[in-house]
Amino acid sequence: MSLSPRVFVIVPAAGRGLRFGSPQPKQYLPLAGAPVLAHTLRRLDDLGARAMAVGLAAEDPYWPELRVSLNTPLVTFTGGAERALTVLNGLAALSDQAADDDLVFVHDAARPCVRSSDLRRLHEAALDAPDGALLARPVADTVKRGGAQAEIMATIDRRDLWLAQTPQVFRFGRLKAALASAVASHELVTDEAGAIERMGGRPRLVAGHQDNIKITTPEDLVLAEIYLAWQTSQQEGK
Repeated sequence: MSLSPRVFVIVPAAGRGLRFGSPQPKQYLPLAGAPVLAHTLRRLDDLGARAMAVGLAAEDPYWPELRVSLNTPLVTFTGGAERALTVLNGLAALSDQAADDDLVFVHDAARPCVRSSDLRRLHEAALDAPDGALLARPVADTVKRGGAQAEIMATIDRRDLWLAQTPQVFRFGRLKAALASAVASHELVTDEAGAIERMGGRPRLVAGHQDNIKITTPEDLVLAEIYLAWQTSQQEGK
């Protein structure tokens, strides 16, 4: 009988969040009594991973002040200039513990509302998905392609369109090779699934929930607080 692959987690948290417009990185902004990143790490703690690696900006002054109690051992590492470089650094930080066939979850630092039930469903899907899996949502709105003057150029058929979320989970060795290849070719990939797709893989889409919001603007921070309160009242976080 083969053993189930072990689980590892990488959280890229080295970004400055320039679109948010705050001098403090958005992952450290207060949300429902704790920094955004603290909420995120607590949710990921439910995965029961062997280790969680958090990618930080060089000389990050906020991390030492973060107070969060976790069962998962934490590893910190220095992030890179791009997401792919940060995740590659995270894989290197875990390479002395993880085998190529283990699973590695990559999750945005600014997605503090991911449900534990979605994490479990994603884990189950990844066990049977050689190219990995990711949480995503089918596009519900009408999609327009705009021109240079913000005029509508076309209406896009949304029937097969999905909005990618995180976590995204892949076999450790496969993700490392895919990201290294993209970086060596100077090709910008905006998520881990894109690196796998570039190598011919077809990661599996796992329907998530709309409350797995990524905090990008001040309005998102307000919405995340509403979602957290609702999840607490409904026990949806679990």
